[in-house]
Amino acid sequence: MRSNSTILITGGTGSFGHKFIPMTLEKYNPKKIIIFSRDEMKQWEMAKLFEGDERVRFFIGDVRDKERLYRALDGVDYVVHAAATKIVPTAEYNPFECVKTNVQGAMNLIDACIDKGVKGVVALSTDKASSPVNLYGATKLTSDKLFVAGNAYSGQHNTKFSVVRYGNVMASRGSVIPFFLSIKDKGQIPITDERMTRFMITLEQGVELVWHAFNDMEGGEIYVKKIPSMNIMDVAKAVAPDTETKVVGIRPGEKLHEQMIGAEDSYYTYEYPEHFKILPTINNWGHSPERVKDGKLVPEGFVYSSDNNKEWMSVEELQGWVEKNKNKIGKI
Repeated sequence: MRSNSTILITGGTGSFGHKFIPMTLEKYNPKKIIIFSRDEMKQWEMAKLFEGDERVRFFIGDVRDKERLYRALDGVDYVVHAAATKIVPTAEYNPFECVKTNVQGAMNLIDACIDKGVKGVVALSTDKASSPVNLYGATKLTSDKLFVAGNAYSGQHNTKFSVVRYGNVMASRGSVIPFFLSIKDKGQIPITDERMTRFMITLEQGVELVWHAFNDMEGGEIYVKKIPSMNIMDVAKAVAPDTETKVVGIRPGEKLHEQMIGAEDSYYTYEYPEHFKILPTINNWGHSPERVKDGKLVPEGFVYSSDNNKEWMSVEELQGWVEKNKNKIGKI
């Protein structure tokens, strides 16, 4: 990603966009950032935060609408794809709509970016795309495969596509920390399973991983950041130490532990100081020196999941983070 470039972010009014936009404006001073999304009220509210900044533009549109994407991508250099149907129960009850956005929308964006000569695209993925057990995860795995294969489709257009994958974003709406905070005064916190573990990543770390992908990618890589894990009981203890817990059972489509790299990916996964890269299995890209760079191949059968993680966040560390960010949690 270069300064003085034009960047478009799909689904840009969500939690990621609210952090990506100000951080990117400050670090790279782009010529323009275009927020492409379908919710006019969210755009209206977000525009107030950037009033007077001519670098920030808003474009109503849906990734399901390929013609609208073609119009929005005029003159765009880089794209961050954050638009998705994300809520697991919503996807289960509305499967056709989930597929239209997460799969068909990805196909539309890939075609439009290639035809419009976009230089680079980074798509946001999720831990649920690794060994998926619900429809959301299955559609995001499909999306990941589409963006990886998009590099073979771009031909002489030279558009590069890569993916970043991470788990629970600590301060985002709908995540476990703001949920626990919102109900701690009701006297009881529901715990699905006392053994449950989750990865912990901040929005800032997510943005920095996207920046790294743009600066590093040759095309087809899936970037996975190294982040700490926590047991769900420790999360509850940190957020609501005086509130009792009640085990309510795992919800349909929910995993006991988050996984970001499966054993099947180990043959093409390389380790770096702060992240992993899953390289493509197609076109002999899985061991290409320009993609591997200084990475070290992980052992056969390697799995990166929240229960076998080497790094763990303590109750005290999370309490300190919550105290520092209490005015931001769940707001975006």
